[in-house]
Amino acid sequence: MQEDFALAAFDYDLPEQRIAQFPTDRREQSRLLVLERGSGRRHHLLFADIVGFIRPGDLLVVNNTKVFPARLQGKKESGGKAELFLLNYPEPDPAGGPPSSTRSFTCEALIKSSRRPSLGSRIMVNERCSCLILTDLERGKWRVRLDVDSSLSLADLLNASGQVPLPPYIKRPDGPSPGDAARYQTVYAERPGAVAAPTAGLHFSVELLDLLRERGVGLASITLHVGYGTFAPVESEDIRSHAIHREYVEVPESTAQMIRATKAAGNAVWAIGTTTVRTLEFAGRGNGGVEPLAGWCDLYITPGFTFRVVDRLVTNFHLPRSSLLFLVAALCGREVLLSCYREAIGSGYRFYSYGDAMAII
Repeated sequence: MQEDFALAAFDYDLPEQRIAQFPTDRREQSRLLVLERGSGRRHHLLFADIVGFIRPGDLLVVNNTKVFPARLQGKKESGGKAELFLLNYPEPDPAGGPPSSTRSFTCEALIKSSRRPSLGSRIMVNERCSCLILTDLERGKWRVRLDVDSSLSLADLLNASGQVPLPPYIKRPDGPSPGDAARYQTVYAERPGAVAAPTAGLHFSVELLDLLRERGVGLASITLHVGYGTFAPVESEDIRSHAIHREYVEVPESTAQMIRATKAAGNAVWAIGTTTVRTLEFAGRGNGGVEPLAGWCDLYITPGFTFRVVDRLVTNFHLPRSSLLFLVAALCGREVLLSCYREAIGSGYRFYSYGDAMAII
């Protein structure tokens, strides 16, 4: 097996203190490691300095998905505590539900409780919402139905009762803080559906985006609702054997047109985050350039992949042995990428969701 496809070859040692537990005070004040692919040259800067690398006429493509409050605390009918982690944004139940005084929504969920839940049992979230256990989907997943008082919208329920679904490596004794609702969200988030933030976008402030627009940089959006599968460990020793998770994506016609125009003018398409990379390359698999689409993306990017759309990438630092690390390595080379990671660790960069950023140009 070639080393670029061996899972162990994507390992690296990260001291626990390098895992960011909180964001920087200001979004654009995180650090930025810039890698020039052609020369191998590296720059250590602040994220705000990225404006010096983005040229007028370039196009930034961002993921406008919005993280919804996916963690719900409740009690079982026996009185014991239970936690629901909703794995997708609940959809209206086509089969209907109980009486007209409630509205019903179904979704997949993880359930944490002292004992395994029983089919047909309920978890009481509060006096206006309960959760019925419908189906055992195995591997810890359940299909559930939320029955919500008809006087309350689903969005209001989640905002009032749900918690920000911070990643498992953010470990705080007191859990999420009030500031997470805003900071674990991009400033351009508008379409609820994600259970994890597209974290490369967390570094952009409204002021930084305005400055780029003033300099003639374009801004376009796609949607990829980040699912819990993004945290799924890769277990195959040959990474090519890994079954990648699916996520819902949309590329509007306006974005496809802007990408085609940018390419035709000889300017660069910047993907803000690995979710944007997956979406754009999925939409650009044909020979006719990027086309609008809406559907499920299962594109798996590993070393050797031919990029047809993305020229430059802004991303965070990713977990060892993860599919996101494979994707970034496909763009700049595994050995170069791991060398950059070692340099970042030695220079005190902060890693993962609330951590610092890397730009590959």
